[in-house]
Amino acid sequence: MQPTDTLAEAIGLVGYATDDTGIGGVLKSRVADFRVDEIATKITLNPKGRFTVAKVTLTNWETNRFCNNLSKKLGISRNRIFFAGTKDKRAVTSQLFVIDAPQSKVADVEINDVVIEVLGRTHQKIGFGNHRGNRFTIVVRGCAHPDGSPMTEDEALDEVETIKSNMVQMLGEGRAPNWIGPQRFGSGRAITAEVGARVVQERWEDAALTYIAKEGADEKDTVAAFRAHVREHGITEEGLALAPDWLGFERRMVEHLLKNPEDFIGAFRKLPNNLQLMTVHALQSVVFNRSLKKRLENGLSITTPVTGDLVGRLDEKGQLAVSSCVTVEDRTAPRIGRNCDLGRLTVTGPLPGRDIRTCEGIPGEFEQSVLEEMELAETSWMVEAIPRLTTSGTRRSLTTSFSDFSVEVTPKAAEETLGERWNQGPGENSRWHPDGACLKFRFTLPSGSYATILLREYMRGPLNQL
Repeated sequence: MQPTDTLAEAIGLVGYATDDTGIGGVLKSRVADFRVDEIATKITLNPKGRFTVAKVTLTNWETNRFCNNLSKKLGISRNRIFFAGTKDKRAVTSQLFVIDAPQSKVADVEINDVVIEVLGRTHQKIGFGNHRGNRFTIVVRGCAHPDGSPMTEDEALDEVETIKSNMVQMLGEGRAPNWIGPQRFGSGRAITAEVGARVVQERWEDAALTYIAKEGADEKDTVAAFRAHVREHGITEEGLALAPDWLGFERRMVEHLLKNPEDFIGAFRKLPNNLQLMTVHALQSVVFNRSLKKRLENGLSITTPVTGDLVGRLDEKGQLAVSSCVTVEDRTAPRIGRNCDLGRLTVTGPLPGRDIRTCEGIPGEFEQSVLEEMELAETSWMVEAIPRLTTSGTRRSLTTSFSDFSVEVTPKAAEETLGERWNQGPGENSRWHPDGACLKFRFTLPSGSYATILLREYMRGPLNQL
């Protein structure tokens, strides 16, 4: 029996498309093991254009942090730098940037672990999601059996082929569950969605204290002591003194409550606006993941619609046109099913909110049961105290497409080139082995889908190995 993965449970990321064993292993043992190449939409170059177009390759850079550094180097506002999507930090990433600055200034920028190739000028800006997808080249190191023993190269390749074949049988060619990955939930403690539940129910004291004081896994002793003190004694000067300086958000919330003991809304507002909103988005994401799991565990297809499903159109970039969603009826099910098989339409799941439509029939019962289990069935999703946190809700495709999939054996790396996690060795609940096979995966995904989530279907280890 596999040990409980507390992070996976907290974000609803439990279950797989097929009943297979997986290969285990670890991602991102080296920065170079995770490469992302953006597939850009066409940009028309024009020598008289206002903006500079550059292909930028980042090594171990978070996209927004790079933009902040670039804007300082160029002496321009951060808002004059445009790109289509944020990429993984511990990776080598390549993507287009459109920059409102002279070509010569952009070409002269020097930043460690950054390569800037100026392509020309354009009149066009690009916006978030304005790309056709991403090509990934990712190495899984240390493949292992569920008992932690190392897998040979042949064993690992055979298991990948088995899973691939079974996924085709279950979902169709080039289809995988469209789980929402841990990236959506922020780093650190798996509490973001729990706080979001308190927010949409306007239980502000619980929301603030959960963020401040709920314990996290593997936290430093100083942090654990601070959170324990708040849980046991409430908001006190002594507790504030225990909080490390780098717990800036929690310290500001505690300081506010010491001055305003009952103003829990004000304390929550001490979080950055984007983090406040992330709590609600994380809660929606848990509902989606659990609804997807509910269908899988009850044998209800996530690719072939049934009566009551909400089905929407996919555009040329594989993105769901939410406004196109229609309810499947008995008479329309065969036609809609054929279009789902052809990749024109897709079965959807809920990201609930104020105006979200729910499915009918059996799919609707599953969605409603998830809301009831999470004590959200009566929630209006209206946040009167902070109206900008009110969400109208939307739908999301239950599956994603992938293409150009291949896998091959890759050599083991020298120990000195591998990261801290590898050098610490497998932990008690790990599923990898330093003597296990190393495989290199290549595939293409549309924007908005997670490479780690596709690899999770093949690896089947704890989320902290992704």
